[in-house]
Amino acid sequence: MSATVTDPVRGERRLLAAALAEAGPGAPTRCVGWDARDLAAHLVVREGRPDAGAGILLPPLAFYTERVRRRTARAVPFDKLVERFRQGPPKFSPYTLPGVDKIANAVEFFVHHEDILRARPDWQPRELPAELEELLWRRIKIARFVLRKVHVEVTLVQPDGRSVRVSGAGRAGRGGARGPVRVHGPVGELVLWALGRGDVARVRLTGATDSVKTLTETGWSL
Repeated sequence: MSATVTDPVRGERRLLAAALAEAGPGAPTRCVGWDARDLAAHLVVREGRPDAGAGILLPPLAFYTERVRRRTARAVPFDKLVERFRQGPPKFSPYTLPGVDKIANAVEFFVHHEDILRARPDWQPRELPAELEELLWRRIKIARFVLRKVHVEVTLVQPDGRSVRVSGAGRAGRGGARGPVRVHGPVGELVLWALGRGDVARVRLTGATDSVKTLTETGWSL
């Protein structure tokens, strides 16, 4: 069996590395201000520099993380960055601990893979392995962190009817919103929408007009 089937995260790592190599260092991505070289450096620093990783989630430390990423992007040839990422984290990395790969990398690798693919003018949604879709659905509650400042009740809804509320618990009606919003789409599209890629995520929003307007005018990303 392929790695994509037996291990969806490892399969997504392989596909992301291939997409980076095919795109080339100067290729655009959906990460604002980053080309493929910047994204490759981010992936390598994230797994290989624990001292710099905290700034990814903690804004006060973001300056240091960004400084390390920029230095890495300048100092390491692009093909070596891609190969380092392809081979996985170094032995001392916390990402080698049992279970961390699925918890921390499924959404990360999927979203950044799509950041490359959907920056191309002729992009089309790809068909995801069922194992990856299921893993993304189990991890989609990360949207609660990303949407924590959104004052609209948001529920994500899959085509099979499964749903999860990710924002606005007890806060409906704030910010001029009058009711909840439901975001409909396949799990991959829901993940991309929730992580700030709404301009390329193929989803459908339903709910009160003012609530939908409030939500679409609110900016967020991760």
